[in-house]
Amino acid sequence: VQLQASGGGLVQAGGSLRLSCAASGRSFGNYVMGWFRQAPGKEREFVAAINRSTGRAYYADSVKGRFTISRDNAKNTAYLQMNSLKPEDTAIYYCAALRFALDSGTYHQSGKYDYWGQGTLVTVSS
Repeated sequence: VQLQASGGGLVQAGGSLRLSCAASGRSFGNYVMGWFRQAPGKEREFVAAINRSTGRAYYADSVKGRFTISRDNAKNTAYLQMNSLKPEDTAIYYCAALRFALDSGTYHQSGKYDYWGQGTLVTVSS
C-alpha cells in the first residue's frame, strides 16, 4: 500500500483545513487508518484513527471535538477535517495504515502501523 497525504497549508488560528490520504493498491478497507503529526523538535504523536469495518473513530484528547477523521473505502481515501485550528496544531501530518491489530488500544502506537505517507505541512498562524 502506498499512501499520499495532501491538503496541508497555511491557515490562521480558528480556521479549517481538510487533509486527504489517498491509498494505492487493493484492500484499503482492510486497514485501520491513522493520522499522526510531528511538530518541530517534538516526537511524532497520535492524532486520530478510524476502524476499518465499523468506521468508529478515536482521537487524541488535544484534538477531540475539533478534528474529525473519516474514510471513503470506495475512493481508497481517508480524511482529516480540522476545525478551530490553533498555533499548537502546527506540524507535519502523516497518514498511516495498520493491517493487524488485536484491539483499538494499539491504534495510538505509531510503531504498529505498516505503511506511512510522506507527510503534509500544516502551519497555523496566530
